[in-house]
Amino acid sequence: MSQKPLGRLYCKGVVLGYKRSQRNQYPNQTRIKIQGVEDRASTSFYIGKRVAYVYRAKRPRKSFRGKKTKIRVIWGKVIGPHGNSGVVRAKFRNNLPPSSFGKRVRVMLYPSNL
Repeated sequence: MSQKPLGRLYCKGVVLGYKRSQRNQYPNQTRIKIQGVEDRASTSFYIGKRVAYVYRAKRPRKSFRGKKTKIRVIWGKVIGPHGNSGVVRAKFRNNLPPSSFGKRVRVMLYPSNL
């Protein structure tokens, strides 16, 4: 008997850029637009959720399972809303590179605060 495939455990998001003011930018915080989130009230569900920026590197490196892979991940966490249009701020373990602006991130649906 075949099992029904499960849905994704993440929502899609796009990196907009660093948190910034008129003259300064703060690379330790990144703005992310989550698909389907259109107002400040609906961002409260995502606060505390983990964010993964998945990218492909030039050279393979050993993963935690011992296999060599070119795929790498920078992990972060949603720390709060940014403005009223459903954009959130996230803090990553290592600051995201500027080449990530406009690229996809995965906003995981865990840890759950329900």
